[in-house]
Amino acid sequence: MNTMMKSLRATRDDPFFQVPRTRVDTAEGPVELPILYYDTSALYAFFLPARDRVEALLSGTSLVPALTVGNRALAALACFEYRDTSVGVYNEVGLAVAVCRQGEQQRLHGWPDLLRTLRQPEERHVAFHILDLPVTTAAANAAGREIWGYPKFVTDIPFRLSGRDFSCAVMSPGTRIPVMELAGRLGPSVPVAPLSLTLLSYRDHELLRANVNARGATRLALPGSLRLSVGDARHPMARHLLALGLDATAPVATMWTHAFQSRLNAGAVVE
Repeated sequence: MNTMMKSLRATRDDPFFQVPRTRVDTAEGPVELPILYYDTSALYAFFLPARDRVEALLSGTSLVPALTVGNRALAALACFEYRDTSVGVYNEVGLAVAVCRQGEQQRLHGWPDLLRTLRQPEERHVAFHILDLPVTTAAANAAGREIWGYPKFVTDIPFRLSGRDFSCAVMSPGTRIPVMELAGRLGPSVPVAPLSLTLLSYRDHELLRANVNARGATRLALPGSLRLSVGDARHPMARHLLALGLDATAPVATMWTHAFQSRLNAGAVVE
């Protein structure tokens, strides 16, 4: 136990986490920004739904699909098991699409911008726009909704990443019926740089930009037998997945890690 406590103190004392912080009050209590994530397992599954399906879900925003390949656009399902953070222990799943603002011209559909700024999200133009962001605690829900306007809801999210075997589900709140499940055995993998994120969201009709600085040994893997299945079709997240045509599909690639650490920074209004 003493060794574990020393290790946690060493992690928290790392320069990566020694940044200025400000307090923000939420309905579930105060939160200090940036939120710090010390110990996490994570898996990103990347899909290429039809571009017109993504455009339909972005209707009414000032955002358009980015990171396109022909008539396909990038979508991602990100699954997290947060074992130690500055806002407590919780799990999370994010469904997001790659975007840029209308009128922004991106060379080669934004791919060079993403690759050049893997670790420098502050310099990036391409971003992700979150469609759904279930979490397992009220505190994480309040922080995400009130500070950034993220579309969060509270529910059970069982998560398991053991060797190459992975499973993660989002349950319909208050039931044992899955909204979705991503499960299977990952294919061969190679080391890759971690992906820091740029996020665009709407809070009170204002467009916010927030950066997530990430680090930790990460692997890029073929999807293997990994498949996404949609359950309770009445739930808004299930409707988004169905609208993207992702039911019973395999991702084109995945990234996974047991060493994810990050800082979720405060958002800034995009003029």
